[in-house]
Amino acid sequence: MWLADGWKDYEVIDTSGGEKLERWGDYILVRPDPQVIWDTPRRVPQWKKANAHYHRSSRGGGQWEFFDLPEQWELSYKDLIFHLKPFSFKHTGLFPEQAVNWDWTSGIIRRAGRPVKVLNLFAYTGGATVACAGAGAAVTHVDASKGMVTWAKENAAASGLADAPIRYLVDDCVKFVEREIRRGNTYDGIIMDPPSYGRGPKGEIWKIEEKIFPLIERCSSLLSKDPLFFLINSYTTGLQPAVLSYMLALAVGTTFGGNVQADEVGLPVSANGLVLPCGASGRWSRQE
Repeated sequence: MWLADGWKDYEVIDTSGGEKLERWGDYILVRPDPQVIWDTPRRVPQWKKANAHYHRSSRGGGQWEFFDLPEQWELSYKDLIFHLKPFSFKHTGLFPEQAVNWDWTSGIIRRAGRPVKVLNLFAYTGGATVACAGAGAAVTHVDASKGMVTWAKENAAASGLADAPIRYLVDDCVKFVEREIRRGNTYDGIIMDPPSYGRGPKGEIWKIEEKIFPLIERCSSLLSKDPLFFLINSYTTGLQPAVLSYMLALAVGTTFGGNVQADEVGLPVSANGLVLPCGASGRWSRQE
């Protein structure tokens, strides 16, 4: 498992009864997690000191219960700073487990010794975008949500990257890729974090099981003559690490050679030494 264990401002303190107890900087949150199927005694005192608690509804969805939490606060990871705020469906605007992939892509970019262009698809609030830009890459950030793209700009500015070469686009990722192919644009690195299900700006339906492999194949056409990496993240149960590795090997490795790896990503749990699984990632790189 690839472990995001480089955090200082964030930690999973404990897990029990379908929920995780987390520290986000100065604030303690309790949120549901489908991986936590065990129910153990909650002896850690922070369970009773939460600043907010997201309660899952039996009818689907849920709602926040706030005790003492600001509308927005900041969290840092190394040289990066992110704006956080609770919003619908339990999220805060950041997936901390992805720090292990930020470190991986950033390391490749820094070692390249040349200008690097990165395409970040389904880019959300820009964790990977600011990580790659902070390492020196020029990044094209694409997401169908205008609000998420605005949030990504705020994160870049907070991280001192307001003037970095980041191109922000509110667009359907599949259609953008097709246009980029026609335009002849290429990238040295591609990152994608596709949802299990979603809709584009004009109601386009996305089902990951049907769409992901054709998109990876199309994206392989956007790789430069000397590409550096291709990263896929998945929070979909059916897309196990082996499936991610097979797709990358078929769509990218057969053309460019290189190395394919895939594994679960996870976060350490402070109270008991367990690791909380948080989806999976597939990585292709020219070397490594």
